[in-house]
Amino acid sequence: MSETIFDTTDTCAKVLKLDISGEELARIAQDNGYSVEQMEAVAGILRYLKEKKEQTIITTLLRTSRLPMTEPKSFENFDFSRIHGKDADALRQLPALTEVYARTNIALIGPPGTGKTHISKAFGRECCTHGMKTYFLKATELNEKLTNARRFGHEESAIRSLVKPTCLIVDEVGRCVFDKENTRMFFDIVDRRYSKEGPNTMIFTSNMTPDKWRDYFTEESSLLCALDRLFDNAKVFMIKGESYRGRGLKTLAIETGNEIKR
Repeated sequence: MSETIFDTTDTCAKVLKLDISGEELARIAQDNGYSVEQMEAVAGILRYLKEKKEQTIITTLLRTSRLPMTEPKSFENFDFSRIHGKDADALRQLPALTEVYARTNIALIGPPGTGKTHISKAFGRECCTHGMKTYFLKATELNEKLTNARRFGHEESAIRSLVKPTCLIVDEVGRCVFDKENTRMFFDIVDRRYSKEGPNTMIFTSNMTPDKWRDYFTEESSLLCALDRLFDNAKVFMIKGESYRGRGLKTLAIETGNEIKR
């Protein structure tokens, strides 16, 4: 069923925050004898302004997400032809963003070069294009962010900033060691995200399974509580196989010494 001009007005007015409704526009049209063509022109302008604002919102979300802008990682440029196995379809369904609305966390576990970071960034980008705030950072950057927050007394604001995004991505868990205080702050972030309402997901990538993470978070009780919440409702993708990297590698044979004349 197609949308009427007045339905379009209601939809656009909500996005543009205009103080007008489809019913009000219908009365104006009726009182002034507007033609169908005139009303279509009004609806066309509203649609244009709506699309322009939505694109501005998406651009802002992408810019603040810390996802790459010049060479974006997306599902469109991910080589799904290399994905096989009985659960491969579950990975191919990630662009639907079901996990966000089902409040399901995601862990991508596997050796280097198997596409974990690409997939996580693609998921975050997809969230942005649907108007959802996303934030990407490596585990080392998270660790540094928490340390700096403690140093300058900004713990609460740092935690709030990481609870707010609809999709929070922590890349390469296991690249650094979180001290006791940072592990406790990590738990606070997880705990608050676990309790907040609305679409919500966290994505983790790592070369090692979560049972090995205790080597990198030094407050074990806090870590165990965090893991309990993280994996209460989660999908863990165990990725195996060869690295994607090196496909453009060329090996060139060169000799040194005096040139042999032929």
